[in-house]
Amino acid sequence: MSRVFVYSLIILLSFHPPPGATASLTAQEEEQIERFQRYLRIRTAHPDPDYAAAAAFLLEEARSIGLHALAIEFVPGKPLLLISWPGSDPSLPSLLLNSHIDSVPAEPSRWIHPPFAAIRDAGGRIFARGAQDDKSIAVQYLEALRNLKAAGFVPARSVHISLVPDEEIGGADGAARFAASEQFRALNVGFVLDEGQASPTDEFRVFYADRSPWSLIVRSVGAPGHGSRMFDGGAMENLMDCVEAIARFRESQFDQVKSGSKAASEVISVNPVYMKAGTPSPTGFVMNMQPSEAEVGFDVRLPPTTDLSVLKRRIDEEWAPNIKNMTYQLIQKGPIRDNKGRPLATPTDESNPWWSAFKQAVLASGGKLAKPEILSSTTDARFMRQMGIPALGFSPMANTPILLHDHNEFLMDSVFLKGIKVYEHVISALSSLPETSV
Repeated sequence: MSRVFVYSLIILLSFHPPPGATASLTAQEEEQIERFQRYLRIRTAHPDPDYAAAAAFLLEEARSIGLHALAIEFVPGKPLLLISWPGSDPSLPSLLLNSHIDSVPAEPSRWIHPPFAAIRDAGGRIFARGAQDDKSIAVQYLEALRNLKAAGFVPARSVHISLVPDEEIGGADGAARFAASEQFRALNVGFVLDEGQASPTDEFRVFYADRSPWSLIVRSVGAPGHGSRMFDGGAMENLMDCVEAIARFRESQFDQVKSGSKAASEVISVNPVYMKAGTPSPTGFVMNMQPSEAEVGFDVRLPPTTDLSVLKRRIDEEWAPNIKNMTYQLIQKGPIRDNKGRPLATPTDESNPWWSAFKQAVLASGGKLAKPEILSSTTDARFMRQMGIPALGFSPMANTPILLHDHNEFLMDSVFLKGIKVYEHVISALSSLPETSV
């Protein structure tokens, strides 16, 4: 039994459902959970997500509520679903709720239940890939709109839901194309809600920015030589100098996290992901020859306030100086500034009326909000922020272990149902925000 599997089991055994989690449910709540399970059973995991089946299910549900729904394909075979509820004053900037359809792969042998069966155990845990990341919010959006329409609520601002492909592989053929399209501009979006993360405490987490993803590839060259020789300037020697310099920087950043002076999302992370060197042989590598080329790659994540010029100077002078026969590529994998040159961050103070309305709505729903954070990873919200549109990452999953991309991903039925009520409050408040407030 692997350590990873044991760790996953420890999380499951140590999890205690929140109070009231096993209470009896109404027929309506059971139907909401059943629809969530149906969506989870559609295999939208990479490398071969079944987008067609997911689109058919989601469009049918949206139309059953009386919402306008259509599929757009910016890339053939990758539908993006746009669901709309027109407001009483469609001239006002609209509210957009975003969720991605795809998910990461799962290893069935590492799960206690099949990852695409959406089994609900006696404790109310619904096990499935995508339960937290992030099929839950798509269904919660739809169920919240179903309940609001049934209650006779009419939004002043139009409410749109975008269900997009390919977020887990960068979003280039999904949200990125959508945010740059005429269809997006026609929506006149004023504010966006996108995915967040689970919270192990009783406070909901909310994210006002993402760290931007970059790749750093360093290559080193040098004279080859016999494996027994000791000489300066070898390709591997120079590359190891690079790795050691980056390790010292990484340690300095990590020390700030461990000391509590900064959150993990507030520092620059530089993590090695591969190393390539050596002279191949039929049995592996030639062990008595020092190679003339070597290469190492790093995953780099930058907070929105990072001064890129300072980082590039550090790479030039310390990590990969050309005087040591090293070259590098620093590859940007998404936007870092909006269309006015500002960092991709949404204000979370009284200067932002969308934030104030959102915060009050969560509190009115009976929820608690943790201190706003920068997300350590990356979401599609960055493409909306690039357009200068305020966006928050929010998934109403309190008292829930963080299991996105993990084995045995699950969501409690009670947490899922509570999230619907939270979204009812949030959507009604944001879509009713007066024009004078924005």
